[in-house]
Amino acid sequence: MEPEILELERFLPYRLYRLADTVSREFSKIYKERHGLTRPEWRTLSGLGQRGTMTATELGEQSAMHKTKVSRAVAELERRRWLTRNPDRNDRRIEHLALTRAGLAAYREMVSLANAFERELLARLSAEERAAIVKGVAALEGRLGGAWAKY
Repeated sequence: MEPEILELERFLPYRLYRLADTVSREFSKIYKERHGLTRPEWRTLSGLGQRGTMTATELGEQSAMHKTKVSRAVAELERRRWLTRNPDRNDRRIEHLALTRAGLAAYREMVSLANAFERELLARLSAEERAAIVKGVAALEGRLGGAWAKY
């Protein structure tokens, strides 16, 4: 009897990873070209733009980034003067991060570009395919749970 072989090209988790990575890389071209942002910087900018004030820990949870990536992204956005850090009144180890006016302006500009990218991506599918992928992704997120599922 031959040993069982895993065909990665047919293995759903691998296919989802590859698809997510490909889509992410395509979108990253837009924010890299427009503002010279890395993926962690974009995720930090978008998290703060969406939620307002957050801690680095909250950003890491929301964006599924390791704390070192969050830390580097925060430092770079602060260097650009797109982000401010405010120490917590009760615990000096915690900083509340927020976008500055310049950071918020960059975020708002990127929102329209992100929405256009998503529309163009979904336009490659039929209406039936769009509905199926939205429903399928939501179902997997709901069944798998985890902190990211609430976002």
